[in-house]
Amino acid sequence: MLIAAILTLAVGTYTMRLSGVMLRDRLELSDSLQRLLPMAAASLLAALATTAALMEGAGFAGIARPAGVAVGALLAWRKAPFVVVVLAAAGTAALLRLAGIN
Repeated sequence: MLIAAILTLAVGTYTMRLSGVMLRDRLELSDSLQRLLPMAAASLLAALATTAALMEGAGFAGIARPAGVAVGALLAWRKAPFVVVVLAAAGTAALLRLAGIN
């Protein structure tokens, strides 16, 4: 079942990408829509990241995970090296969980 789902998504992704190339000359988007598309992609990515940071299954993930994400986001914003960002975020979540704060 999992392999069938992966193959279906792969075929769908390939079809969407191919249709974009094939319809490039036939489809013309307005200037306002062309300005909105990058913002739509960014908002979709932000919603996905927020959901992953705050939810575990159908419930709230607890305080440790969002705190780790917040530390990582702060360090990334301050342009810290990627390894430092990942280790600090993971360390923050781990220390909070070790302290009994889920």
